[in-house]
Amino acid sequence: YRHSDSGLDVVLCGRRSPLIWALPKGTPDFGETRKETALREVNEETGLRVQAEAFLDTIDYWFVRSSDGSWCHKTVHYYLMNSMGGDLSQHDDEFDEVKWFQAHHALKAMTHENEAKIVGKGISLAT
Repeated sequence: YRHSDSGLDVVLCGRRSPLIWALPKGTPDFGETRKETALREVNEETGLRVQAEAFLDTIDYWFVRSSDGSWCHKTVHYYLMNSMGGDLSQHDDEFDEVKWFQAHHALKAMTHENEAKIVGKGISLAT
């Protein structure tokens, strides 16, 4: 998140097809802590340098991997993170677009309700 003239902003990662607006997430590198993974993935997927302020929550879910049709279980640990700089144009190619939303617009734009609840928690702590 960041504070701007318009209030509190939240960064989201988007894909065009299928249309999705979501939070960054990813897989730990060997030996990384949960927080280290979160910081690295946010930097890679958004281009932002961030500071983790607080643990928010964990989401567990299943999905079908498109490459081979296998069912996969994923656990994602979310942190409230403050933007310390960086450049959204430097995001990796996992997403088509990364952009800032006013907090209330971010909640409406988000594809996954469970992630929107995480953002809601973050908003309540960041304001």
